[in-house]
Amino acid sequence: MYIEDALPLFMFGALAILLFCGFPVAFVLGGVGLTFGFIGWHLDVFRLIEFFNISPRIWGGVAENLVLVAVPMFVFMGTMLERSGVAKDLLECLEVLLRKVPGGLALSVTVMGTIMAATTGIIGASVVMMSLLALPVMLRARYHPALATGTICASGTLGILIPPSIMLVLMADLLSISVGTLFMAAVVPGLLLSTLYYLYIFTLARFQPSLAPPLADDVGPDSRGELILLVLKSFLPPLFLMVLVLGSIFAGWATPTEAAGVGAFGATLLAAFNRRLTWTMLGDVVRSSALTNAMIFGIFVGATLFSYVFRSLGGDFIIEDLILGSGLNEWGILLLIMGIVFGLGFFFDWLEITLIVLPVFAPIIMVLSGLGEHVGSASWVVPWFAIIVAVNLQTSFLTPPFGFALFYLKGVAPKEVKIEQIYLGIIPFVMLQLTGLALVILFPQIALWLPAAMGVL
Repeated sequence: MYIEDALPLFMFGALAILLFCGFPVAFVLGGVGLTFGFIGWHLDVFRLIEFFNISPRIWGGVAENLVLVAVPMFVFMGTMLERSGVAKDLLECLEVLLRKVPGGLALSVTVMGTIMAATTGIIGASVVMMSLLALPVMLRARYHPALATGTICASGTLGILIPPSIMLVLMADLLSISVGTLFMAAVVPGLLLSTLYYLYIFTLARFQPSLAPPLADDVGPDSRGELILLVLKSFLPPLFLMVLVLGSIFAGWATPTEAAGVGAFGATLLAAFNRRLTWTMLGDVVRSSALTNAMIFGIFVGATLFSYVFRSLGGDFIIEDLILGSGLNEWGILLLIMGIVFGLGFFFDWLEITLIVLPVFAPIIMVLSGLGEHVGSASWVVPWFAIIVAVNLQTSFLTPPFGFALFYLKGVAPKEVKIEQIYLGIIPFVMLQLTGLALVILFPQIALWLPAAMGVL
């Protein structure tokens, strides 16, 4: 193999090294793409005029993409719910409702993480918010730090899978499939993971109560009427917003982009209803949302440049030849791809993995006819593959050394919580996520049943 033929492999190597140097990801992606474009021009395998093709791709693929308009609205919705105190009220309500259940406080965090995942989809905000709200309470209740931190990290990352997930919006755009289809396909796998967390915590607290002591009986309202009022005020509003956003998509009343606008407006109304909407708070929400969106779309631009140069240099053909020529059967190839995605999750964020790896692996999966027979139809392979990749990528937030959820929690956790306890706490939840991944691979109808029943497959 000549050096010009191996340029795409060197691109990945350079990307991996520079990402560890602490430079902004958007600049690393774009800089590596430009640098190897000039190297390819010097070696006569890339023409300078091809750089002019990148601007139209960025404009048409990112700036003018109506699907991606949903991303800023979902970010705004999640940020507004975080700043308006809706999440705090929800957690207090769940603590009261589950106080007599073994591990009730940890289970409250799990249920809250599931509900907030269906209303925010922003992992950093969810983990930090639940760490600030729940971790001090769990530690005061004498919960084992590993169980407390593991529960918060795992529950906070459900937002990357349960719709309206920003990651699913990006995947749908990259794979040219309906966002609504992916949203429907992700509902049951997301709830499956949440259920696995719930069963694990309940079983552990049932047989080892010292790890998760029960709450006192006097926690919460004194009368049934006060309890009903608490539920109506704290539990139903975010649940209604979740149903409004997802229900409008599933019922076909609104596109995901329109539903994102409805969600952002609904979150603002909830803040006003709770008398917490002020000009100062609104300004903070807009500013925080703008910074988050700037980071996301900056990475889009860098990834577009990187992927164009990578493909122009023949990188997708090299990866495809390496995998298809490995001698593995179709299941071996699928497991190899899942292993690569899982391994990359130890070092990279889901956004880089999705934008760089997914377009390379998806064409390989599409030519494996045996997978079409496994899922029921060749047209169902891509949505199913997107979901199992999404489940796999959720582990990237929990796996050290660069699990972002771990850093989010450690940044706001009390000093007595050690990083070793956080690492210990996430191990069982990573195993539960891999169990959920195996179930979705072996039984694809877990992901495909709902979209098939709704007639979108």
